[in-house]
Amino acid sequence: MLSSFKIKAAVTKAATDAGFDLVGIAPVDDVPELEHFPRWIAAGHAGEMKYLEASDQQGRLKRASLAYAAPWARSVVVCAVNYNTAQPYSTASRDASRGWVSRYAWGGDYHYSIMQRLRRVEAALGSAAATHDLATRCYVDTGPIVERVAAKYAGVGWIGKNTCIINQKLGSWLFLGVILTSLDLVTDPGEATLPAPDRCGSCTRCIDACPTDALIAPYQLDSNKCISYLTIEKRGAIPENLRSAMGRHVFGCDICQDVCPWNRKAPATNAAEFQPREELVNPSLHWLAQVSGEEFREMFRRSPVRRAKRAGVRRNAIIAMGNSGDRRFVTALEKLIVDEDEIVSESAGWAIEKLTTDPD
Repeated sequence: MLSSFKIKAAVTKAATDAGFDLVGIAPVDDVPELEHFPRWIAAGHAGEMKYLEASDQQGRLKRASLAYAAPWARSVVVCAVNYNTAQPYSTASRDASRGWVSRYAWGGDYHYSIMQRLRRVEAALGSAAATHDLATRCYVDTGPIVERVAAKYAGVGWIGKNTCIINQKLGSWLFLGVILTSLDLVTDPGEATLPAPDRCGSCTRCIDACPTDALIAPYQLDSNKCISYLTIEKRGAIPENLRSAMGRHVFGCDICQDVCPWNRKAPATNAAEFQPREELVNPSLHWLAQVSGEEFREMFRRSPVRRAKRAGVRRNAIIAMGNSGDRRFVTALEKLIVDEDEIVSESAGWAIEKLTTDPD
């Protein structure tokens, strides 16, 4: 087996060759950020995302410590790739007839492309280690690990006040993939990558810009109020007191990243798989509200948008119609108010009332 230094060099080269923009390695340690996780869960800030509450056999939250989720792991390889594209930010979108799909969902499903790249890094790690005792696990948003915390301690970036990982050169438009390994690749504390310094400073633009006040304090997010959570993870009816603040967001929300100064000069990626599909950049609300089951399956077969399901996308588009101020939507909404989906029907009723009673 090669030395840990040479193994890390092999991993770094493989990550670069696979198309990752950043790579770092963190030790498996209990860190202050994870100490807050049980309190965050207990406060109900995870909303309906019950998978975040996964526990081990002793009832301990797996995401509160890698020692609970993967007691065999000794190091975490964190790889990041830029997905920003040369398109206007959501804060520049003004067309009332169109909705907003989060930037990360304009192309194909990143889970597939990032995992393919990650497997190449895993293979290089195994080849360099050359030991039968090696254990590894690859995750792209699917494992019991808080990726942004691992990314911080791997030196990829700092955790911003909007809770996103921010890199000084690339900004926050980053997909993360992690590899847990049984190898101790940070044997000497002096070798550990120091966390990137927090450069948010006194800036609170993300907090001030959040329409629903989901950022309840710097570095603290209440998912129940987050537009991304509401449009993607929330099932059933969206609380009425939050609907108006959702604007025309139909899948995800980029506002806290769009206003971040570190994204002003964020470079655009050349990766083909992250280039936007034209129909998903400011899509027609009329189309989304009435999309058929067959059309939804065909359009979003390998897209992150399918996470919200057809019912959720239609619900979101209808709420966006209500927030548009465009009374031309009323005719379409009157047809949707008799839809067989009760949530769609109720949302259409709300949207009609808002369009016809709100002052111009």
